[in-house]
Amino acid sequence: MDKLFIRGGTPLHGSVRIAGAKNAALPLLAATLLLTQPTQFHNVPNLRDINTMLRLLRNMGLELEYAQNGTVAVNSCAVQNRFAPYELVKTMRASIVVLGPLLARYGEAHVSLPGGCAIGSRPVDLHLKALEQLGAEISIEQGYIHAVVRGRLKGANIVFEKVTVTGTENILMAAVLAKGVTRLQNAAKEPEVTDLAHFLNHVGAKISGIGTDTLEIEGVDELGGGEYSILPDRIEAGTYLAAGAVTSGKVKITHIDPNLLTAPLNKLTEAGAQITLGDDWIELDMQGKRPKAVDISTAPYPGFATDLQAQFMAMNAVAEGTGTIIENIFENRFMHVNELQRMGADIRLEGHVAVCQGKQQLTAAPVMATDLRASAGLVLAALVAEGDTIVDRIYHLDRGYETLEIKLGQLGANIKRLKGEDFF
Repeated sequence: MDKLFIRGGTPLHGSVRIAGAKNAALPLLAATLLLTQPTQFHNVPNLRDINTMLRLLRNMGLELEYAQNGTVAVNSCAVQNRFAPYELVKTMRASIVVLGPLLARYGEAHVSLPGGCAIGSRPVDLHLKALEQLGAEISIEQGYIHAVVRGRLKGANIVFEKVTVTGTENILMAAVLAKGVTRLQNAAKEPEVTDLAHFLNHVGAKISGIGTDTLEIEGVDELGGGEYSILPDRIEAGTYLAAGAVTSGKVKITHIDPNLLTAPLNKLTEAGAQITLGDDWIELDMQGKRPKAVDISTAPYPGFATDLQAQFMAMNAVAEGTGTIIENIFENRFMHVNELQRMGADIRLEGHVAVCQGKQQLTAAPVMATDLRASAGLVLAALVAEGDTIVDRIYHLDRGYETLEIKLGQLGANIKRLKGEDFF
């Protein structure tokens, strides 16, 4: 099992290119199950989760070709298998997004209940209730969702009880081939949902209200194919900006839309960073100064993303003053706190609130990643800690960060990947 070696104490300086968004690419790849013609995606990141989705789609009979330049060509004309096995779905919760398109186009889906990282309960009941409103018959047998529809799904007025990103994506994909009009209220507004809606319209869907919490979908008989470029990863972008802030450095990120990062940029400015924006780049300059502590409350987009919470906690751990982080999305997303405390961080937990008293210096220690974003937070803390830190279980990182150690190395970090054989 690979680990990361990090020698802390070097301010980051330089430029790094942001990859395509994992959380946009996954539902976009699933959406190819709806299509009758070949499709080509550009800016697809090379990640563990992407490879899992490609394996899942190949298992269903899709023809896929992944090029080194981030292009994926998909031909879904020969789908033969409407089954998503536990062996694949258990490693990535986002696999559930194959349910809607399978049901819409083929009238049946047999999908394992999802697994994935243990950051909290993310039940699929909202997905299933909405699919039933569209006319599906749902049963759960031996850990699998079995969904069927007699004929075609039918449009309906659906109000989500709470905002759900994958739920919105699943029902959006189901509704584009439903008969009649579907209205989704309290829909997620995340940029990745918007990207999916734009792609579906690009291949022949009729979706309006994109970017708002009410989506109206007029069902069509079929969708074609085409070429589409995936939007940049705002979470990867925020992670590298936070790394610059943690180390009192100067970091420029490119191939990114600054409008995707309004909430974290506001917090970085509050922390004392000088932020400069271009059309497709952002530069952060701490001018050699230690960051100031900030208060954060996670919320659905356009609020502060829960996926950046751990990275900003690492910043608060070495900031001037006391910062409070309130986690409102997942009930178990403070598992990185114990590991940060091992490095000397002064963090007090009070339910879903973490109060962090910033310290002048953290100390290196062996730490263990518990989920994707927690592992990023530990890496950021290690970049500024005194001594050599080993971060274990970095397979979590590989789910969502493309060559993290290489990109941080480009910024001057003393970091390297230790392969399993290096430990013997």
